[in-house]
Amino acid sequence: MGVKIVHISTAFPNKEFTNSEYFSLFPEQKDNPNLAKIGIESRKIVETETASDLAIDAAQKLVSDMGVSIDIFDFLIFCSPDLDFHTPATASYIHGQLNLEENCGAIDITHGCSGFLYSLSIAKALIESGQCENILLLNASAGTKKIHSNDKAGRYLFGDGAAATWVSSSDVNSIGNFQLCTRGKSYNKIIIKSGGMRHPLDSNSGHPKIDQFGNITSDNTLFMDNVSVFHFSMEVVPALIKEVLSKNKLSFEEIDYFVFHQANGYLLELLRKKMNIENDRFINDIRNIGNTVSATIPIALAQLFQNNQNLEGKIILLAGFGTGLSWGGTIIRL
Repeated sequence: MGVKIVHISTAFPNKEFTNSEYFSLFPEQKDNPNLAKIGIESRKIVETETASDLAIDAAQKLVSDMGVSIDIFDFLIFCSPDLDFHTPATASYIHGQLNLEENCGAIDITHGCSGFLYSLSIAKALIESGQCENILLLNASAGTKKIHSNDKAGRYLFGDGAAATWVSSSDVNSIGNFQLCTRGKSYNKIIIKSGGMRHPLDSNSGHPKIDQFGNITSDNTLFMDNVSVFHFSMEVVPALIKEVLSKNKLSFEEIDYFVFHQANGYLLELLRKKMNIENDRFINDIRNIGNTVSATIPIALAQLFQNNQNLEGKIILLAGFGTGLSWGGTIIRL
């Protein structure tokens, strides 16, 4: 039994946070030459919405775009680090809001930057094992709620959004073999430390911490060791691409498009140059979206599908990397 991606629909919050608004909050950043390299001009951010709200919007848009009933889906995967509750699974809430059938399973996956690869691999396995035929894969981020109001780096980099991906059984296997990796000893390089069972919220959780670059975070907001994550990405991604090509018995030249986690434009450009990928084969979709964590790859794919009417027969290599620290990749054939 084969597996394919049928369609991807996206959803974003209504509120736009532009660079002009950013610089009004942090006027000293206007003279920071590194910001222009990141390649973001605006991003959509949530106000009262949750990641599940954005995921529901994307799912409803998908069934509308495709003219199908929501009842076609026999499994729901919600992939996001931004859950509604400690328990139950946010996927259960989404299941109810979408009025899915009771014989439709629903689970959460909390991965972030590599989340689309991990959740897509699970969707593929569920279909290949004969347990499901049509899976609704929802990747969403409302992570700007978890960024400290004075975190200059985080507020510039991140945006919110969601993607709904229809993964279906097929006569032809259009989703390739996966390479999935984890460096668990570096789990704390991207972290919200407090609020879980290991580090419950206490009177010190909101105490501000300032790094060498003047970014302010706390134990109950997002912390990212930007330098370590940058070096990690530059180290693992080129090797990942080689491993994905090897697992799928493909050459570098056979790949028509490379769609990486849209971490930031500067990192993407360095990776592109390091691997000698031509501009027209490399997708950079961050300018008006920002880093939407687990949703970046399907959002970029949806944009690629929308902008190119003749993609039949094309091969796309996907690569995600970040929180965990984790990374993964695969290929899809259109």
